[in-house]
Amino acid sequence: MDSLPAIDLGLMAEHLTAHEGVINKLSYYQSLVSNTELRNILKLQENVMHSHVWVMLAFINPNYHNNVEVPPLSVYREEHIFERPEKGENNKWIALEAHSTAKNMSVENYNSAMMMQNENVKNAHIKMALQQNRIGEKYTHFIKMMGWSYAPKATTQAQINTFLHFDHLLKQ
Repeated sequence: MDSLPAIDLGLMAEHLTAHEGVINKLSYYQSLVSNTELRNILKLQENVMHSHVWVMLAFINPNYHNNVEVPPLSVYREEHIFERPEKGENNKWIALEAHSTAKNMSVENYNSAMMMQNENVKNAHIKMALQQNRIGEKYTHFIKMMGWSYAPKATTQAQINTFLHFDHLLKQ
């Protein structure tokens, strides 16, 4: 790749530092969990993050002139093992924390993409953001399946009051 805009290089350098920490964390978490499905999601996220590192290093390498693409999630083999859900001592906090990590990585990739100048680098980071979002959805599904999430519902009256408060915006 030819010379990158400084903003793109700086953002990717920052991302690579974060990726190093997250990859090591995900690898460690896999050794602590007892639920196979959770371990599979952690491994998927680790593999995806390794591919994101490869993509960024390819963009940064001035001697690399081949096309750089973010591999789709479908290239990663996922094992679906149906087992009795095991709550396990570490499974809950690891699932919640890894879910938060995936969400944060998604937002960080997207926000960085909006500042990047090189179109290929920008588009790759948007794809990376979407992949982290999809992994976050896998954690969400797992967390719900285990009964570890709670989302309060608004009352109908609260919704009506909010609607009436902002209804004037439709009449402008």
